[in-house]
Amino acid sequence: MSESTAARPAILSRPLLLVFWGQFAAMTSAYLLLSTVPLYAEAGGAGAVGAGLATGALMFSTVVAEMFVPALVTRYGYRPVLAAGVLLLGVPALALLATRSLVPILVVSVVRGLGFAVVVVLGSALVAELAPPSRRGEALGLYGVVIGIPAVLALPAGVWVATHLGYPLVFAVAAGAALAALPAVPATPARSSGPEQVQGMLTALRDPGTARPALAFATTALAYGALVTFLPLATTPVIAPIALLAQAVATTFTRWWSGHHGDRHGQRRLLVPAIALAAAGVLLLAAAAHPAAALAGALLFGAGFGAAQNVSLSLMFESTPTPSTTSALWNIAFDIGIGLGGTAFGLLSTATGYPAAFALLAALILAMLLLVRPGAGTGARTGSD
Repeated sequence: MSESTAARPAILSRPLLLVFWGQFAAMTSAYLLLSTVPLYAEAGGAGAVGAGLATGALMFSTVVAEMFVPALVTRYGYRPVLAAGVLLLGVPALALLATRSLVPILVVSVVRGLGFAVVVVLGSALVAELAPPSRRGEALGLYGVVIGIPAVLALPAGVWVATHLGYPLVFAVAAGAALAALPAVPATPARSSGPEQVQGMLTALRDPGTARPALAFATTALAYGALVTFLPLATTPVIAPIALLAQAVATTFTRWWSGHHGDRHGQRRLLVPAIALAAAGVLLLAAAAHPAAALAGALLFGAGFGAAQNVSLSLMFESTPTPSTTSALWNIAFDIGIGLGGTAFGLLSTATGYPAAFALLAALILAMLLLVRPGAGTGARTGSD
């Protein structure tokens, strides 16, 4: 049922604005150190292997912890879990001021990964809790913009500050940014509005309305991992950063737009176009040696990837009664997809070359259309609530 603009409830309540601020601050902390800590490990004598281990330790502990966040929320509520996550993300950064040895750096990365898991899982879960149901997709899209800004700005800023002003300043600012998220904690609901007994991960994945969007999104996340890792190697040094920027901007815009459009006309109908657009972009990257193809491919993939992010998450929230479980599953799909994308594409491209590897990856994404096409049971029919 369509609603007039005047009848639509306000989307930005004070609690939701505070959650947005908390997520912005926490993600700024995370992105400031994402590339800086590996650089710090390498500069301390750990070499490229140590740099890779620092990122690997962070992401491994993140994925493992994401599995347990829903149960923690069910037992303790949102506020103490979120506060603990913010502290675990920020405070350990200060320990880096005292050491350049690899083992302590890895320990810090593992602990920060636990906090990062809490932040990313509770971010979208809290947006789903606080947004009006009829505008949930748009609220999730705005959330994507809020956490997308630190990815664009803080990631390169951390490396620049470390190189020009020193690592201690980056570590101190990252710790302070995380602690700046604490004022958002009292604004969160004490407990979830979902069932008291958290829905298990395996139970949620048995529901086609949850599993199919999650799998489709994971496939696009796999392509994203391949793109950000290997596009700089598959195209020219001049074009690569421009193409990556085009992808990031397109992803941020369509993540918001798809939520705005889906709330009015139905989320499910956007999933097939999003997957198809992502596949078309990856197919163009088979010709990434040509600058125009690299730019167009990155732009098209970014547009499809952004829409797939928001649509899949919105559909999963409609199917899974526990918001923290939905968010955890979606984030696990994202993180595993990115990790496997970089690794598997590297092995594949070694055997086939970049053009054939990108073409095969596009075929894999297109195969997902069989899973999410209309009538395949992607979840409950949606529209304006």
